Amino acid sequence: MVNKLKELEVEKAYVTFMFPFAFHENQRQKMMETLERHHFNFFNLKNKTLQAGYYGKGVKVRHEQLSQFFLPYIEDKLFPQTTKNRGFLRYSKEINEEFTWELKEQKSNFLINSVDITLCPFGIGVITIRTLKEGQENLSEFLHFISHFRVLEPKLEEEQGVSIFNDSYKFETTNQLVLDYLCPSVKPFIIRNEHLEGYYGSLPFFEDARMLSSVFLVVKEDQEILAEHLYRVAQVDGKVDGNPYISSSNPEYIEQFVEKRLHNRWAPFTYTITSENVQATVTKIDEKSSPNSISDFMGTMYYNLLLHYYYKIMLLKLSFEHSEVSWSKDKEYVRELMELISKFYSRYYFGQVSPRQEGKELTHLLREAFNLNHLFIEVKKTLDDLYRAQDNQTSTRHNMLLFMLTVYTTISGIYGMNLVIEDWKGFTDWSKVPGYSFFEWVSLVTALSGIGLAIALLVSTGGKGLANRYRKWKRERTD
Repeated sequence: MVNKLKELEVEKAYVTFMFPFAFHENQRQKMMETLERHHFNFFNLKNKTLQAGYYGKGVKVRHEQLSQFFLPYIEDKLFPQTTKNRGFLRYSKEINEEFTWELKEQKSNFLINSVDITLCPFGIGVITIRTLKEGQENLSEFLHFISHFRVLEPKLEEEQGVSIFNDSYKFETTNQLVLDYLCPSVKPFIIRNEHLEGYYGSLPFFEDARMLSSVFLVVKEDQEILAEHLYRVAQVDGKVDGNPYISSSNPEYIEQFVEKRLHNRWAPFTYTITSENVQATVTKIDEKSSPNSISDFMGTMYYNLLLHYYYKIMLLKLSFEHSEVSWSKDKEYVRELMELISKFYSRYYFGQVSPRQEGKELTHLLREAFNLNHLFIEVKKTLDDLYRAQDNQTSTRHNMLLFMLTVYTTISGIYGMNLVIEDWKGFTDWSKVPGYSFFEWVSLVTALSGIGLAIALLVSTGGKGLANRYRKWKRERTD
């Protein structure tokens, strides 16, 4: 819907885009070596020289603040001391290049400060692109840029026609800019699903080919920040046919939407709103007056968002993999999936990540926006179903085996555990078999079938063991 909307004049905007992908877990070490060869630096809290390296001119993220914001068991995983530690391994690289984004009548300049590549547990990676937009533009123009730049591969007609270029190169999609220019070293490691086109073949369970955005928006001090502004930011409502756009005509709905997702502790000067598309801080206070605000945005808020975004991706991945299970063929894979689910929620999935009140409040908003509680209940039910189904299958196999053994034991017991016929001693004359009595036939059939069953069980068990070993080796080569 197009309405007469009140504009906000934007003075400066820090925008972080998150680009998730999947990679082969057994390629992690090779990927880290490749990143280092391409001048990506491993991020370590002990290295204080990295505090001001990646966030823009004059912006410093204190490592002590990062360390104290998260609970100790979260800190160990978010900020591992070495690349051998389990957790989120971040590699960062300064870019500091200016680009121009253009679509039809609108042209916008922006600076890419840096790029992170974070290798998360279980083969999930996140590319983070930190950008800065300066200069006068209104909220509609800014959101128009965000709504199109976050689209990796345009599918809709209104999304097509974008150009991104600098002095040397021109790109037709954001996907080309990221994978062909900013992070070409990552491209060979991204998993591609041959049945799905485009980038999101890497994550076939994900919603669409749009990046999550995190925004720190500085507007003019004399302006009033309204609910409709926050709603448009959360929904990334920019322009339609060149006119300012808002995706609701109901003021009550807008108020309810904003109230449910808003952190207004620092109102009326600063607001933070969280949706499944964007986490945005809109402020009338410039960074000189409140340098800690932009530092928090680049530091603690970014990591809190990254962690919960990872939770969402992993929970969707686990649900998707459960839906792909073939029970008749993938019994070993079912056991691996059960192990994966258990490891994820015991090692990484936590309801509370920060001891601070503001951290708890923002965590609650993220969990609500990403629908994590519902997704977790689904995955937990999946695990329970897997355990129950596997127990039923195991019980059925055991019952069948027990039945067969009982039959043979009963027959053998009738014969006093001795099924040997006199003709079998020494050289066996098989020509006498047709003349056997009924009970001799029972002895013959029981003995031969028992020996055959034992051999079949040994071959089957050994074959399954070798097949599972080969399957696990093959999965490690491809996963």
